[in-house]
Amino acid sequence: MAERQRESKAAWDAPAVRALRLHLKLSQDEMAAQLGTRQQTVSEWETGRYRPRGASATLLTMIAEQADFEYGTRKEKWEIRKEETD
Repeated sequence: MAERQRESKAAWDAPAVRALRLHLKLSQDEMAAQLGTRQQTVSEWETGRYRPRGASATLLTMIAEQADFEYGTRKEKWEIRKEETD
């Protein structure tokens, strides 16, 4: 469980939040409504002013998994792609 929590914290930087929202084809208002938060909060995540934490990060992880959205750190993605080509 601790490993999963560390992954969630590392994964949800500004580009990842925006990419998930776009993957889901949602506006910031729509995503905020789905998460039970304000549009301003989603905007602040996407601009990097704040990062999702706690329940918000967990919800984003659950949503991403259900939507077959690839998330994680850029390094992890690069390593996975490299392994696939080797």
